[in-house]
Amino acid sequence: MGAYTIATSKMEQGNQAQADAVQERERPREQRRERARGNSRGRGGRGDRGGRDRKRDIGRAEWSKNKVDRRTQQTENREAAKRRKLDGKEEEIPIYAVKFSKEEIDAQEKKPKRKVAVMIGYSGSGYKGMQLNHHEKTIEGDLFSAFVAAGAISKANADDPKKSSLVRCARTDKGVHAAGNLISLKLIVEDPDIVAKINEKLSPQIRVWGIERTNGSFNAYNFVDSRIYEYLIPTHSFLPPHPKSFLAKKIVELAEEADDLEGYLSRQAEVANVWAEMEEKYVKPVIAAIDPVIRELALKALYDHDYNMVSADSMPVTEEQKQATREITPQGQFDSVTAAIKIEASHEEAPLFAKKSQIGGTTKDDPDAKPLLEVAAIKHSKVLTPLEIAVRLLKQAHVTAKKAYRIHPARLARVQSVLSRFVGTHKFHNYTVDKSAKDASATRIIKSFNVNSTPIIINDTEWLSLKVHGQSFMMHQIRKMVSMVAFIVRCGCHDGRMQDSFMADRISIPKAPSLGLLLERPVFDAYNERLEQFGHKKIDFGRYEKEMEEFKQREIYERIFREEEKESVFHAFFSALDNTKSAQLLYLSSVGLEATKRRIENEDGGVKKEEGIEDVDSEDDRKGDGEEG
Repeated sequence: MGAYTIATSKMEQGNQAQADAVQERERPREQRRERARGNSRGRGGRGDRGGRDRKRDIGRAEWSKNKVDRRTQQTENREAAKRRKLDGKEEEIPIYAVKFSKEEIDAQEKKPKRKVAVMIGYSGSGYKGMQLNHHEKTIEGDLFSAFVAAGAISKANADDPKKSSLVRCARTDKGVHAAGNLISLKLIVEDPDIVAKINEKLSPQIRVWGIERTNGSFNAYNFVDSRIYEYLIPTHSFLPPHPKSFLAKKIVELAEEADDLEGYLSRQAEVANVWAEMEEKYVKPVIAAIDPVIRELALKALYDHDYNMVSADSMPVTEEQKQATREITPQGQFDSVTAAIKIEASHEEAPLFAKKSQIGGTTKDDPDAKPLLEVAAIKHSKVLTPLEIAVRLLKQAHVTAKKAYRIHPARLARVQSVLSRFVGTHKFHNYTVDKSAKDASATRIIKSFNVNSTPIIINDTEWLSLKVHGQSFMMHQIRKMVSMVAFIVRCGCHDGRMQDSFMADRISIPKAPSLGLLLERPVFDAYNERLEQFGHKKIDFGRYEKEMEEFKQREIYERIFREEEKESVFHAFFSALDNTKSAQLLYLSSVGLEATKRRIENEDGGVKKEEGIEDVDSEDDRKGDGEEG
């Protein structure tokens, strides 16, 4: 083929390509998208997913390239509203919104709206999270109502937060707190007392710290650099598993197998005798007082996760057992988990009686009052047997012993050493849900993770404050990070095992209780540096440090401490996992990841059905708690 022919052919190909491009531009938008999806699947590209259209959790950058067609969405919403109107249906508005009449709207003086950043703090208790919800009580819902009531949002815009361009910086779920969070929206802020007026309309659980003017393009979510979270945890969470628990026995057994027993014992040196000392002081007196008939059964039920306690039907209540129960019952109140009743007792007062409020007016002063062991439990309509009471008393003795624990400086230093392993850029696919090591969005940056070297003592329990500073966090990430640190320290695992969690292998990391989690504040350093030169004030939570600290103590910390005192959330969480017969946590042993692939045998030699550690996660998970940012 000659040079002329080749040149002519290339020219024709170029003209055809140009014509095809013009024709493609003239196609309707939906047809272009469909053709692009078809071509992608045909090439085996991103659209080719082996015949399955999988949803992917993409990162912010990729998400921004695939924005929703808002014009189409708005048109559809308007058409839906017209259909409801034609059908004679009253348009439903959210519980936080107010629909004013046309006369009321026209009568209100028109005032200009300004784009602002609103710095807030809140206790999440009693709220269904931060984010607006059509039918549920939320933090943003109460804020929006307060803005309207204080005149910061006009009556014309009181029925829809979208009219004010409301955007949150970080979402927090049900029950999670924030000392500092931020929303951006358009408000009427001419009144110098507007912050005070808004706070007057809010519950004491929610405070507006300040309102700052921003430029028109400011977006609370897109402009935030990073976030700082705090996690409060009792120091007894770093105690080793009880020596009789399944996890403790397996850790020692595997250390011997790996010829690392000496190394394991050196890593646990500062707590080598702690359980023996605590049991001698707090647990043995209770064990000694339990009726010998049920003593061994009670101990087995306490430490064996699989053990089914003898029911009331198969264990008759004798007078001797009643007397033994009276003698070991501690002075004061005792919560029965199964029975859901409270009893009062002392060594001088016997027999034991249920409280008046829980058994229909029966009190210890009534002639017909019945001993505790004869009172039907409210929740399960069954009699509490001496065995059930003994087990609960033993659990309470362990809780009391743990509360008396004070962390050793060497153990505190180890906590910090393990926390520091998170700093930097790592793959956190094992610290969230439904992500693989290949997923780019699982890679996150942790700027710092530190423990306050000075523990605090509240209600006789010693607490530590952990603070993590990162760009952004995935679902459950912080709680799983805290849990990983706690288990590495308490199991005497080598710090380097943390690195395995960043590798491709999947490992099971339980979620620590959400009780101790709070968002301390978001960080806007880049925005502050860029906008300060144009006369805008910095977004600086430091100006409200005193008010925020007082609020944290009153509305957040005290709630956390009260709930732990009442429910023993952390004790229940770690005890349940220590006694769960599963290989999933055995990567914490000296053998490492290989141990998680082994089968667990029952006492009779049969293979035990593997349990998932998620099955014994804390109850708060099923209430929808968590953190995002």
